[in-house]
Formats: sequence, C-alpha cells, structure tokens
Amino acid sequence: MSIRFKIISLKGAIVIHILCLTISCDSNTFIGNYEGTPYSDSLYSKGSQTIPGIVHLEYYDFGGEGISFHDSDSLNSGSGNLNPPNGSYLNEFRINEPVDISYTKSAGIDDTEFNFAPIHMNQLYLGWTLPDEWTRYSVHVLNSGYYKIGLMYTSNSGGSISIAVNDNPPSDTLFISSTFVEADTVSWRQWHHWNYDNDIGKILLKKGFHVLTVKTIEKGNMNYDYLSFTLIDN
Repeated sequence: MSIRFKIISLKGAIVIHILCLTISCDSNTFIGNYEGTPYSDSLYSKGSQTIPGIVHLEYYDFGGEGISFHDSDSLNSGSGNLNPPNGSYLNEFRINEPVDISYTKSAGIDDTEFNFAPIHMNQLYLGWTLPDEWTRYSVHVLNSGYYKIGLMYTSNSGGSISIAVNDNPPSDTLFISSTFVEADTVSWRQWHHWNYDNDIGKILLKKGFHVLTVKTIEKGNMNYDYLSFTLIDN
C-alpha cells in the first residue's frame, strides 16, 4: 500500500489532501501530480466534495490559473465588480481570482415567474462562462458505477459542457437547453432564468478520490450553480 499526502496551511488550519491511495501509486499519473487542493474557507470547510451528491461549482479547487482553473481574462466580473467590495462574504467571494462568481438576488432578478425551477436566494454561482474555460474539483466518490448528471443553470441560448475525470478525455459532450423566455421583455434577465435538468448525461466513476474538470464547450454565457450525481448502475 502506498499513500501520498500534500499538506497545506490555510489561515492557520492544516489541510491534508490525499493524492493517491492505491496498491501501487504511479507518480506519473495526473492525480499523483495534481497541485490543486480542495476549496475551504471560514464558512465552508468540507474539503473534497462527495459523490453521490451535489458538487457546488463555486467551490473549485485552490491552485491558480492552469492548475485548478482556466479563465479567459484576469478580471472577476462578479465579485468586486458587479458586486462591489463592501466587506460581505457574498460580494467578495474569491474576489482576487479571475473565475467569475456572483450570487442569486431577489427583487425581480433571480426570483421571477420565468424560472423553470426554484432557486435559493443568496446562492453563489459561477457565471460569465466562455468556451474553453474550465474549473477543477476534488471529489470523493463513495461507490463505483454509472452516475446520472444533473445541472442547475441558466442559459439564454443553449450550449454544451464536458466533464473529464483525472484529466482523461471526456467521453461525452453534455448539451444544455436554452432558458430563454420570449415573454420576459427585460433583456438582461434572460441570463437569470434558472432551470434544473436532472439528466444531461451520465458518467462512469470509480470509488475513491478524483479530480473533475468541468469545461464550457459551446456558446458559453451560462451560469452554473451545481452539478448533481445520482448513482444509477453499479
């Protein structure tokens, strides 16, 4: 048995990230050399997200550009810009990182009759997505098998994403339907019609620790709240 650890310090707390737990660890594999670590802060300290269950997409790994994410520019269009710095957790969430993060708001923004599915207010989400941008997530899969993938999202013109496991080529392109509603005459609100599609595709996952790469493939301009993974066949 070979076990490898990465130990990092986050604001005085020690986080141990298990990089490899196998009978014979291959140091040349992606998971063995991955330099990212699970997201954690003063309000969220769960570490690797668990499957089956929900993977919150604002909690992409620490690591930086080219390691835990790729973004097209250096500006966070949400935290610190659309949501000006005011000392609050929501307005300043990951403010110094270029991945664009915002949160759902009431007063006719994200809580309208045009939603296809209910959405919680003050819920962080990943937005301003563009083709070829991606984020990575350390996950702990509890059971091997095929999982049905769901997505809570908005998309004013449809699009597609992919999910890769440990940087292997993704098996499928996952198509996202549009949430455009012609009856809504407020043009900017077409980016705020929330929908939950509980079956955008399926993925084979093995029990253990893995890194998922979520990549925008086509069109972009979608907002992603979370992915759900439901075991359907083991």
